[in-house]
Amino acid sequence: MQSEKFKVTPLERSWILYDVGNSAFVLMIATLVPIFFNALAEAGGLSPVNYLAYWGYASSVVTVITAVLGPILGTLADTRGFKKPIFMLCLFVGVAGCCAMGLATTWLPFLIIFILAKIGFSGSLVFYDSMLPDITTPERLDAVSSHGFAWGYIGSCVPFVFSLVFVLFYEKIGITMVTAMVIALIINALWWFLVTVPLLRHYKQVHYTGNAESGRGVVKESLRRLGHTLLDLKNHKKIFVFMIAYFFYIDGVYTIIEMATAYGSSLGLNSQGLLLALLLTQIVAFPFALLFGKAAKKYRTEKLIRLCILAYLCIALYAIQLDKQYEFWVLAVCVGMFQGAIQALSRSYFARNRENFSVFLISAERALLSWERL
Repeated sequence: MQSEKFKVTPLERSWILYDVGNSAFVLMIATLVPIFFNALAEAGGLSPVNYLAYWGYASSVVTVITAVLGPILGTLADTRGFKKPIFMLCLFVGVAGCCAMGLATTWLPFLIIFILAKIGFSGSLVFYDSMLPDITTPERLDAVSSHGFAWGYIGSCVPFVFSLVFVLFYEKIGITMVTAMVIALIINALWWFLVTVPLLRHYKQVHYTGNAESGRGVVKESLRRLGHTLLDLKNHKKIFVFMIAYFFYIDGVYTIIEMATAYGSSLGLNSQGLLLALLLTQIVAFPFALLFGKAAKKYRTEKLIRLCILAYLCIALYAIQLDKQYEFWVLAVCVGMFQGAIQALSRSYFARNRENFSVFLISAERALLSWERL
């Protein structure tokens, strides 16, 4: 029975910590990594146009590979005992790639390593999200999911702040910019891995749709289930409709997040100002994600999701008229208020309403989003 003051269990805490780890990688990729690639591109003689083009190509490659492999690997992971090993593989690829990016001395090897790291990261999220029903009860899904995003936002600030010390003050420390970026990448990789250790130690797969005592026939059986699930989607209208809706509204959320930096630059906000604004968004997202998690106890999750969508519509309309820097800071606060909430509630709503807790369905939802973003 749930008490008035929500307390997470040790297993739930282990799951939440992975949000703290992977969110650090997300923040790093969104802020400091493009700066590093820009420096390598300039040193390699790439023009600004080609730099942006190659960066876009790399992101598209990640999107395509994730969209194609996600449903296949997701269905394979539905087999008993397969989810955790595949999750670990994706995790190690992402963490190793994060470290290895700092070792690249030219832009092309850097892009290749970046692609591998991003694929590992994206793949790990498919299995991580699918673990939610395994680590908690149905009535706690909203709260636990919200705690994941909340602590992920605030926790990612810890390695980010340490990284900023090296990146912003490398001259005073007596190191080069490249060395500072290498240190920052290693800090985030170690943070990502270390906070994931509890989940690796304690997680056990509970829900599965396939069972195989040996590896023989597992792939064939997984592909058979994949085809069956595709044909059976018409019998799961609520899930299917939600996937389509999510396909549209979450893209709007991510577009606002990704365009915020470019928008701020166009207003004349300097690099330090942009980084501080992003930090502010992370900090604001923390309490509001928890607030919406508590609100889900009193109000239906789908109503809260609709509220967040309406709020994002207002945020987009407000952003159209931005022409002053202080308005950008207002925008950063508003985004933080609903960013974590809509992501957390969508995750828990999907987990609650899908039958058999199939990893494939999460994979398919992410694949749809990935293809749309091309």
